[in-house]
Amino acid sequence: MTETRGSTHAKRAAYDLRQRIVKGELPGGTRLYEVALAEELEISRTPVREAMSRLAEEGLLERARGGGFVVRSFTYADVLDAIELRGVLEGTALRLAAEAGVSQEKIQHIKGLIAQIDAGFSAAGDPPDLEAYSGLNEQFHDDIADLCPSGIVRSELQRVKSLPFASPSAFVFRRRESQTMTQSIVIAQAHHHAMIEAIERREGARAEALAREHALIARRNLEEKALAPGEGNPALALIVD
Repeated sequence: MTETRGSTHAKRAAYDLRQRIVKGELPGGTRLYEVALAEELEISRTPVREAMSRLAEEGLLERARGGGFVVRSFTYADVLDAIELRGVLEGTALRLAAEAGVSQEKIQHIKGLIAQIDAGFSAAGDPPDLEAYSGLNEQFHDDIADLCPSGIVRSELQRVKSLPFASPSAFVFRRRESQTMTQSIVIAQAHHHAMIEAIERREGARAEALAREHALIARRNLEEKALAPGEGNPALALIVD
């Protein structure tokens, strides 16, 4: 019973810290103090220590000299590499799923998610509500990755997606007037349709290529965020020159 509580507290602490890091609330270089975090989260030091070790394995924290952890800073090249790796792993996951074959029940479930996103577009072609799109997009990517028969590929893909900027929804824009935002969502939705179609037809190479191309949207969005004035994303505080 004690072990279960400890594990639950560690997961909660890891989730809380992960969200604060990727949202830029804990900038790169921030020193994390075990005692202070335990008091803040109202849990013992053991699950806090476990949570920080877990985030270090994910690449969000690094061990500090003299003990403890600091929030990791990322170079621009690190971010591009993370996006590239996510595309490679997601492409591999989709190829393996297509080659192995997927049940119609699972195919129809994912098509249902895509249809929900389609329903969010107006007749005039305006993009859907961004909060709703972000949630459905994240669910789509999680569910399509779960089609992969390889547990190793699935776990590594999930680990990479936890890195700042590597998540498929990491750069959903907040300004409706952004032409780049609209174009990105339209193209991404076309990719969603094509990816599940390729899996259904068991076209592994096509599914893999589509996933790799799909990940490039995140790179273009990063460039838009980084260069456009007034588009400040708090998470950009994690990037150092």
